[in-house]
Amino acid sequence: MSLSPSAQKVQRTLEDLGYDYTVIEFEASTRTAAEAARRVGCEVGQIVKSLIFRTRESRRPILVLTSGANRVDEKRIGEYVGEPIIRAEPDFVREVTGFAIGGVPPIGHARPMETFLDEDLLQYEVIWAAAGTPRAIFQLTPAALQAMSGGKVVRVK
Repeated sequence: MSLSPSAQKVQRTLEDLGYDYTVIEFEASTRTAAEAARRVGCEVGQIVKSLIFRTRESRRPILVLTSGANRVDEKRIGEYVGEPIIRAEPDFVREVTGFAIGGVPPIGHARPMETFLDEDLLQYEVIWAAAGTPRAIFQLTPAALQAMSGGKVVRVK
């Protein structure tokens, strides 16, 4: 089965960055961390959620790559960036990433953005991240995620 255009974009980005990870697209949804974990047979904590926030005043996009087991403390992230943040609206997410909510990957975005990586992801040997659609994911290591995203490792919860 060939990949959808958005999943192909993520696969090309991985290859362009020099990684040999393979995007897998399922017939069933991997939109939520629980669904993705069931599809690949891993813990929910091994699923990377790519969440887009925006700063309240300056409207800067902020990417938080968090464990599927965690809920992001928006106040804490706001302290890291120096101003309050809010969850981004779907149109803003698509504008800054080029992807729809539910399939936002950690890489290949339309615009660069400040990125934070959940320290809890570092405990796993392998993790899984969305790959452009609510049905596509790819496996990688936490070290590779940090390298490819440029994310600053922080406590997010």
